[in-house]
Amino acid sequence: MTDPEVCSHGSQSEKETAKKEASLLKPTGSIDDDHVGQTQECRNGQFHRSFSPRQVHIISLGSNIGSGVFIATGKALATGGPGNMLIAYAMVCSCVWGVLQSLSEMTIAFPVSGNYIDFADRWVDPSLAFGAGFAEWLGWTAIVAAEAGFFDVLVQYWAEGSFPQAATITLFLAACLFIFVLPNKVFAWFEYVTSLIKIVIFLIIIILSLALVLGAGPNGYMHRGETWTTLPPFLNGFSGFANCALLATWAVGDQVFIGIMGGEAESPRFSMAHATKLVPFRVNVIYILSVVFITILVPSDDDRLLGGSGIAASPFVIAIQDSGIPGIASLLNAGMMCGILGLAAESIYISSRVLRSMSHQRLIPERLARVDDKGRPRLALIITSVVAVILAYIQLASGGLTVLNWLISITSASFFSNWIIIAFTNWRFHCALKAQNDQLFTEIYAWKSSLWPLAPAWLMLVSLLLLVCCITSGIVPAGGSGFTAENFFQYIIGLLIIVIFTVGTGRRPLGSEEITLLDSYYKQPAWRRFLTYVQLW
Repeated sequence: MTDPEVCSHGSQSEKETAKKEASLLKPTGSIDDDHVGQTQECRNGQFHRSFSPRQVHIISLGSNIGSGVFIATGKALATGGPGNMLIAYAMVCSCVWGVLQSLSEMTIAFPVSGNYIDFADRWVDPSLAFGAGFAEWLGWTAIVAAEAGFFDVLVQYWAEGSFPQAATITLFLAACLFIFVLPNKVFAWFEYVTSLIKIVIFLIIIILSLALVLGAGPNGYMHRGETWTTLPPFLNGFSGFANCALLATWAVGDQVFIGIMGGEAESPRFSMAHATKLVPFRVNVIYILSVVFITILVPSDDDRLLGGSGIAASPFVIAIQDSGIPGIASLLNAGMMCGILGLAAESIYISSRVLRSMSHQRLIPERLARVDDKGRPRLALIITSVVAVILAYIQLASGGLTVLNWLISITSASFFSNWIIIAFTNWRFHCALKAQNDQLFTEIYAWKSSLWPLAPAWLMLVSLLLLVCCITSGIVPAGGSGFTAENFFQYIIGLLIIVIFTVGTGRRPLGSEEITLLDSYYKQPAWRRFLTYVQLW
């Protein structure tokens, strides 16, 4: 066992964090508690604190912005109508506040990469940590493959079918994976730059949308909300709302990237507290403004929302084309390509850290937990990349769009399922502090969730509603097409995977007391054992 005081890349603040972790992992009283906690944290190497507060600030503004916002909003409008779409997006966006409030107070106290998987293991149960980790890993790995498909769609906007899809996916994957061959600081700067581009694109969209509402463009006219009054604001009943809510979950993302990135930030206390206030504002203001403008500018019965190809199906592009303004669609297309590249790299980062965290906790073979001298979990990155590449190339087979829909469904299910786990884990975290009379929230610069327990309670409530939405969409699909086994499993497969991997790993060996009890039970005659099934006392 190595000396715990000599931990690679371990700053004094990280050592204090390890001490704090040890106090909640076991009862106090042992003189070796602090040493054990530090050694356990460092035994597989440590990540570098590669993200500066400024980088965390900008990346948190642009994180999770990808195809779900740029393109999938069109499908939500067509299947749910403007009313369902606005309510669903507002509800899901409010969860971002709940996620970050619940996750941040744990991450600030225990800034470890892959954090909420670690927290679920620490304060709830290893089987729950495994289920949560596998769902998160699979969900974000699926996003890489899905974004590869959307990237090809954006390329074909210019190429018009002259560039092979296989070549597009290959170039896309090569660009995403090459970043992780380099030190972590390169990834931090890549995410910083692509986040800046996404922020600028979003600002352009908001300003341009306002101008279009007021009648800008050669073909422009003043929009007075006729898309809400001449057409039904609510389509397909609850099924329409459910579909909008699941698409909103895909678009908004689970936001755990901020928490995982906080585990490798130079100042987790500053960066996480800052992002916790900033990100919900960005999501709730920018996203909701975008949705409001979409519902005003584009009617829900526009055939291009579902029948258009890729970027042409984006409601933003439809509105620009209708106004007659040239050149803007190509600018948005280029910006979206950068955004999708950034989100795919972000997804690989999250997946590899989650896989490494599971390995570090010995939920899977610990060999995958090793971190190299550049701060990269090399084996976890390799496995994640291989699976992402396989899923991406599956789309080249016939039925590639069907594969894409399944990937999106798996990701959406993993997001709200893990929101439930985060909410429950946060409650258990407070129970652990209370049980040990830990005065964590009274320390200098301590950070506590405002209005606790409102954040985890609201997050749990909305997540359970999203669970109902998922089941409803599987049984009663929007559009009245009727029940089919394929549609049912498309929506339910993500839930099945999570439940199976959570329950299936909950096995524990029998204790000596249980074995003694069972020995005495089976020594009894059969008639006596039978009476135990019918006796009432």
